[in-house]
Amino acid sequence: MAYIDGYRLAGSRIIDLAQPMRTGMPQSANHPPFRMALERRHGDYVRTDGGSAANEVIVTGGHVGTHVDALGHVSQDGLVYGGLAAADIQSHQGLSQLGIETFAPYVGRAVILDVPRLYGVGMLPPGYEITADDLSRAEALAGSDVRPGQAVLIATGWSRLWDQYDVFTGLRDGVPGPGADAARWLASRRVRVVGGETIAFERIAPGMGHATLPVHRILLVESGVNIVETMRLHELLDCGVGECLLILAPLPVVGATGAPVRPLAIVPA
Repeated sequence: MAYIDGYRLAGSRIIDLAQPMRTGMPQSANHPPFRMALERRHGDYVRTDGGSAANEVIVTGGHVGTHVDALGHVSQDGLVYGGLAAADIQSHQGLSQLGIETFAPYVGRAVILDVPRLYGVGMLPPGYEITADDLSRAEALAGSDVRPGQAVLIATGWSRLWDQYDVFTGLRDGVPGPGADAARWLASRRVRVVGGETIAFERIAPGMGHATLPVHRILLVESGVNIVETMRLHELLDCGVGECLLILAPLPVVGATGAPVRPLAIVPA
């Protein structure tokens, strides 16, 4: 019988943690919008045997839809992770170091910190700042300890709002997410990757937009922890489990600061 990280694969349930990608989906205004169009339709070219094919053109930013942030995505005072000068590793061709292609696929345990469950709600209110105390209490509630080198998924319930563009993006009322002290809590646990349901992972205050992103600085620049954003976690939360086997492999776009991903969670049936 096959096991990975203690998870029995046979008979397990697979849950897709990626939001469907479509033109007009919610995203940060900081990134190019996703667009997909059929470049060739059935019947535009018909082979001698009557066969035909359709194909599309896809235009997208690396940080649109469910995606992984590369360590080179954010800089602070001109420096990226490891103290490298951002100007020395970037060009019009992308990053020469710390691009998303350097992210080794993750297959392992992920702890699920269901913060809304602490308060008996399905989702956190707009602009709510998740604290270090929230994470400690959610860890105890999950019954699964956060371990070095592994993954943590922080729930806000926000993926339930995917079809409500203005609410999901927090253009007026903000978006819930971890604050700076929660980010330091995660960094102190020496996790490898963290994931969340919103487009910014961290708390966005009402009316502020992406004015500052301290959690990105603490995790990406200071601690070398990759971030997964816009995850579809609500189906996983409805299972009531405290941990899962997570499969995470973003597209290896050379030099890119981030790339789409289709994470999969494996839980007992």
